[in-house]
Amino acid sequence: MSKKMNVESFNLDHTKVAAPYVRLVGVTTGSNGDNVYKYDIRFKQPNKEHMDMPGLHSIEHLMAENIRNHMDNVLDIGPMGCQTGFYLAILNNDNYDEVLDTLEKTLHDVLEATEVPACNEVQCGWAANHSLEGAKAIARDMLDKRNEWHQVFAQ
Repeated sequence: MSKKMNVESFNLDHTKVAAPYVRLVGVTTGSNGDNVYKYDIRFKQPNKEHMDMPGLHSIEHLMAENIRNHMDNVLDIGPMGCQTGFYLAILNNDNYDEVLDTLEKTLHDVLEATEVPACNEVQCGWAANHSLEGAKAIARDMLDKRNEWHQVFAQ
């Protein structure tokens, strides 16, 4: 990788990271001084494992709906195309430990869920592609390694 690319994650050496982790990708300051903090929440080891689509789709719905119960300034949480993690965008909050605690609470919400929110053809673009049990398995795996979330690179 000699040439710096426009997309931050394309400049990240994916062979050097050790999932799971939560990494601050960058901060963007708006014209009015607001800051958007973007996090890489990596659930699976890049190029070694990935989340199956029905489980990923369901945990996306569950996290998107529930994370806002624990933190007011969430702009978005969305999956990576590689199916190894999510990006989280937060407005005006640079407290990394609060992000980790919020993620932990949100994943516990996933484990307690009895249904996937907005899992219907009116509210979802692929309503047939969901798995609550798959989402719970992903959440359990991530929570089992909670003590590793701060460690991004393999040692």
